Amino acid sequence: MMLSLTRRLGVYSVRTTITIDDELLARAAELMGPLERSALVREGLKALIERESAKRLARLDGTQPTLKAVPRRHQEMDS
Repeated sequence: MMLSLTRRLGVYSVRTTITIDDELLARAAELMGPLERSALVREGLKALIERESAKRLARLDGTQPTLKAVPRRHQEMDS
């Protein structure tokens, strides 16, 4: 399936044409519910960015030994 997306950047628009596997798009639509195709692609890109950002953050673990500990607030749970 060919999908043409337009994004408004101020007074300019950027149009991108992409080819998406029909089965992949249908599966995404099943999971996300009734959204426009461009919204499905946008949500997919957001999810990809979040996942890869989390991976990058996890790889930074322990690479800043001079960083001061972040103070945290501990709340006791009522029983």
